Amino acid sequence: MKKTNNDAPVVYSSEFGRMCPGCGKPSKGCVCRKNQAAPAGDGVVRVRRESKGRGGKTVFAITGLPLDAAALTALAGELKRRCGCGGTAKDGVIEIQGDHADLLLEELAKRGYKAKRAGG
Repeated sequence: MKKTNNDAPVVYSSEFGRMCPGCGKPSKGCVCRKNQAAPAGDGVVRVRRESKGRGGKTVFAITGLPLDAAALTALAGELKRRCGCGGTAKDGVIEIQGDHADLLLEELAKRGYKAKRAGG
C-alpha cells in the first residue's frame, strides 16, 4: 500500500502553531513530553570539557543528571547565574560556556549530586 501525505502527522497549524508529532496536540499542550521519565544512569554526574566544533571556544557539558526536561532547564539557569556566563540545556545535557569546571563540581556537590570530571 502506497503511503500518502494524509498518513503523515500534522506538524504545524495556522491556528495553534507548532504541533507535536507524537500526540498531535499543540506543543504547549503536549502530553507525551510531560510523561517522559528521567533517563536512567549510573548515578554519577559527569562534567567534561568540549571545544570541538565550537570555533575553539570552551564549553563544559554536564551529563548524567536524573532530571526531566523542565528541572534540567531550571538547574541550567541556576548554574549559569552562579557562573555568570551563558549556556543551554538540551537533549539531557547542560552546556555551560567558559572554564568553570571547579565551580560547577562544587555547586553540583552542594546540591547533593555525586559529580566528577570526565575526559582528560
